[in-house]
Amino acid sequence: MDADDAAIDRYKPRGLTRLLRAFGSSAKGLAGAFRDEAAFRQELAFVACVIPLALWLGHNGIERALLIGPALLILIVELLNSAIEATVDRIGLERHALAGLAKDIGSAAVLMSFVLLIAVWLLVLLGR
Repeated sequence: MDADDAAIDRYKPRGLTRLLRAFGSSAKGLAGAFRDEAAFRQELAFVACVIPLALWLGHNGIERALLIGPALLILIVELLNSAIEATVDRIGLERHALAGLAKDIGSAAVLMSFVLLIAVWLLVLLGR
């Protein structure tokens, strides 16, 4: 049995056990991001302000969803960006052009999520 066969034959939980483990991993990821990533904490504070404002400014469920969705997307993209940065740092701390590019692209994705939030808010609120 080679390494590929061993990877295929490993135990994979199913049903409720899989869901509980996935939830536990997600909780650890959120806690780690909150603990170790200042950008995530700042964006979480921003989203905590934006969501009540979106609920107040939105006239109906669709508008509220459109205003809240990009705010949550900022957090999602920041989590992915932080994962990329952690992986790059795990591989090595020496400067490398591709490592820098990976981190810069992750940062650009976060920026684009903010651009999306601004665009959606302008379209929803000024398009009335």
